Amino acid sequence: MGKYKVDICGVNTSALPVLKSQQMTELFIQLQSGDLSAKEKLINGNLKLVLSIVQRFAHRTENMDDLFQIGCIGLIKAIDNFDLSHEVRFSTYAVPMIIGEIKRYLRDNQMIRVSRHLKDLAYKVLKEKETFIHTYQREPSLAELAEIMGVREKEIAESLESLQSVVSIFEPIYNDDGDTLYLLDQIKDDHDEIGKLSSLIALRESMKHLSDKEAQIINKRYYQGQTQTEIASELGISQAQVSRLEKSALQCLKKNF
Repeated sequence: MGKYKVDICGVNTSALPVLKSQQMTELFIQLQSGDLSAKEKLINGNLKLVLSIVQRFAHRTENMDDLFQIGCIGLIKAIDNFDLSHEVRFSTYAVPMIIGEIKRYLRDNQMIRVSRHLKDLAYKVLKEKETFIHTYQREPSLAELAEIMGVREKEIAESLESLQSVVSIFEPIYNDDGDTLYLLDQIKDDHDEIGKLSSLIALRESMKHLSDKEAQIINKRYYQGQTQTEIASELGISQAQVSRLEKSALQCLKKNF
């Protein structure tokens, strides 16, 4: 798998280096000390991270080179703003920034286009609908309109939908001190692998803030499906103690997630 080659932006991705955690730390220390050559090494050492994210958006554009370059912009921003003192893995910090940059690009550069044929059909449908209402004093069904116009019901439905106002999934619906919430953020996507990966990384980092006993309880409760009574019996403590520790652990995870 490591030898699989993808040419993107003139780069042979199979030859891209992957930095280890210690190497990353050393390079960030060098960069923050003023060594700009460390920045180039950090960029090159994380291009595979960008590629893995970009591939999840491949179905939205035909120009993968553009998407890769936009992802690299997000990577550079993440490198410029990353702070080692936060004790968070760089990938945890960088993934949301890269995704955000790609989403902004797609929001600003893609539009839904409706064919002229569909629009023309829609206006004809509206005219026939008005005539029908005037004659029968009621709304016609799709089947009746399809029969009158000699087209399929599906075409009638699609033509009418083409006249509806299109709302972008990147339409901002809330803004709080620059932290914008888009319509996309409110849409459930069971196949959002990048979202799941980002959440998993964030959860793992948050778990590090728990005590050993709290981590045990969360693992047994939410990964193994045990009851508080079963956990209390295993750990040799009361059910009330398990309940308090679980509540404390959940509050800690929520705070650090």
